[in-house]
Amino acid sequence: MPAPLRGVLGQSVGRYHRIRQATEDLVRFLSSEDMAAQSMPDASPAKWHLAHTSWFFETFMLAPNLPGYRVFDPRYAYLFNSYYEALGPRQPRPERGLLTRPSRDEVLAYRAHVDEAMHDLLSSGTPGLAALLDLGLAHEEQHQELILMDILHLFAQSPLKPAYSPTTALPVSGDPGPAGTVNFDGGLVEIGHGGEGFAFDNEGPRHQVFLQPFKLADRLVTNGEWLAFMADGGYARPELWLAEGWAQVQAQGWTAPLYWQEAAHGWSAMTLQGLRAVAPHAPVTHISFYEADAYATWAGARLPTEAEWEHAAAGLPIAGNFMGSGQLGPAATQAGPGLRQMFGDVWEWTRSAYSPYPGFHPAAGAVGEYNGKFMIGQMVLRGGCCATPEHHVRATYRNFFHPQQRWMFSGLRLAWDGEPKRAAAQDDSFVADVLAGLGKPQKSIPAKYFYDAEGSRLFEEICDLPEYYPTRTEAALLRAKAGEMAAAIPAGAALVEFGSGASTKTRLLLDAAPQLAAYVPIDISKDALDAAAQAIGRDYPDLVVAPLVDDFTTALSLPAAVADMTSVGFFPGSTIGNFRPDEAIAFLSGARRLLGRGAAFLVGMDIVKDEATLVAAYDDAQGVTAAFNLNLLTRINRELDGDFDLGAFRHRAVWNAEESRMEMHLVSTRAQTVSVAGRSFAFAAGETLHTENSYKFTVEGFGKLAAAAGWRLEQRWESAAPSFAMVLLRA
Repeated sequence: MPAPLRGVLGQSVGRYHRIRQATEDLVRFLSSEDMAAQSMPDASPAKWHLAHTSWFFETFMLAPNLPGYRVFDPRYAYLFNSYYEALGPRQPRPERGLLTRPSRDEVLAYRAHVDEAMHDLLSSGTPGLAALLDLGLAHEEQHQELILMDILHLFAQSPLKPAYSPTTALPVSGDPGPAGTVNFDGGLVEIGHGGEGFAFDNEGPRHQVFLQPFKLADRLVTNGEWLAFMADGGYARPELWLAEGWAQVQAQGWTAPLYWQEAAHGWSAMTLQGLRAVAPHAPVTHISFYEADAYATWAGARLPTEAEWEHAAAGLPIAGNFMGSGQLGPAATQAGPGLRQMFGDVWEWTRSAYSPYPGFHPAAGAVGEYNGKFMIGQMVLRGGCCATPEHHVRATYRNFFHPQQRWMFSGLRLAWDGEPKRAAAQDDSFVADVLAGLGKPQKSIPAKYFYDAEGSRLFEEICDLPEYYPTRTEAALLRAKAGEMAAAIPAGAALVEFGSGASTKTRLLLDAAPQLAAYVPIDISKDALDAAAQAIGRDYPDLVVAPLVDDFTTALSLPAAVADMTSVGFFPGSTIGNFRPDEAIAFLSGARRLLGRGAAFLVGMDIVKDEATLVAAYDDAQGVTAAFNLNLLTRINRELDGDFDLGAFRHRAVWNAEESRMEMHLVSTRAQTVSVAGRSFAFAAGETLHTENSYKFTVEGFGKLAAAAGWRLEQRWESAAPSFAMVLLRA
């Protein structure tokens, strides 16, 4: 077996056993009686959790994939199935506490049997198991948190108020001071998981959401603040409550958070360390959505939406008070700038209903029942808590509970509608795109922002470099083949150029096609467009020049002057390579609609070639491309009040063969935090900021892409190496 494969397998086996052992470590202080009891229908016995997580691996991984695997006990399929309808009937959830058999020892033997078989399976090199293993281990970590939640609820029912473990009481911290606010401009942002690494299916697809300006409290609401709400009659004022929430208050007799009890000396709360005095500066926990919403109303605020929360959390380090800290309870924050306690301590209620993201589809088969079937009647919580395994959460993680439930470690952060806080004279789209891009799992910034004055100057230098072949290769191809391309243009047609810029290459085609009646340059820069249009009009006096100021990717109609003419699109350069395949299809579809029936489209593209040639073109020996890439950070510092240290980033150009694209990145050389437009973003050492894609094509592959947008590939012209091509598409 190759050494790299042995290493990967070893990591999988080791991770599996570490997480499984962590579950068993959680029950080491529990008696057999503790592990068999069920305190309410929403909770499950600890023994059931141990068996159910083993049943998951046995059912979904071992039985289908390990030849000769022997099921430990066929009856366990009924006892320990949770909610998978496709896998048959199961023990009713409210009656799991009636399962006195199998015993604790038998359940541990079941775990050992499954663990031994999983060790064999993961060591076998069987392909295609990684995604299911990730899901199974994440599922196990969810049940680790549930064990702690359920044991706390169980012990809270006991008059003895026992402690779960011999850990010390939570540390007493000083007053963090009044909560501050952090402003967010809102705008069009992206949320949802779309990067590398594991995520549950309900975290995607990544999609755009429009946010109004908003503000978030910089810390969680504390017990002391909740006591003020209670003292002001918070649980007795129906005007603060949603109707369903008020009905719960009346029916359940709520007067305080779950586990709180009042005595002569004040309020105490049941914790995993036993009954303890309520710590005034620690975050309030074990509250329902209804209580969180009522408190927010009382405070003149509201709960954040999950999109607001995720947008605010994106780019922050995922660090906080998790299960691994050993505290097993929320702790007071320290005073400090910016958002605090976004991860750990307590799950934060949002005002968002748990529903599918646009484009969500559950997986096929029983595994598809994991999340999608619960997307009704529940509310979303974010951020993790003191009982969450340390590496389990992400900024995109969506937890969900019914609005009346309180036994989880749930708290709140306040939000308000707000006004954007902007630096003077900064460009709205620039700041929105940069902040959204820095908040993605794979940080990225659109390549169009390279081109300030210095960036444009540097790109002109790049075009003259010996390594950068596309410009000269395409120009030579146009000079040699413009006549053949012009032959495809009917008399009286209008040439429509997408992203015309200075219209330099266009002249080669205009000279070869005197039959053209009009020229429509499309560009978003009015100044550049006016200058180019005037120059073309002066040099080609018989040509109608009708410039269109617009984003060429979204233009909806051509100028009236060419409305009755046949259109021929012109898209030279390798700009089509800056689009992802789905974006390229969308652009080509839009261009077909804009150009109209019977249109033709001339498109230039760079051709796939050897890696050395490609990398050299994007990482030249003189360092001009590196300076061009780093200039993007200079622009952000200048225009968006950024504080990027250019010396802490280096240029990287890589050929991504799987995606057939050249990528440009800026690599953080150390762990650091940068500020942009009032927002902070953490970079790990080696983490990259993705600044450009340049897809490379085969003509046949591009033909299939164009066909998906309704075009037919009619003709092709290709240069000698290093290859560049121009194709003629027909609608």
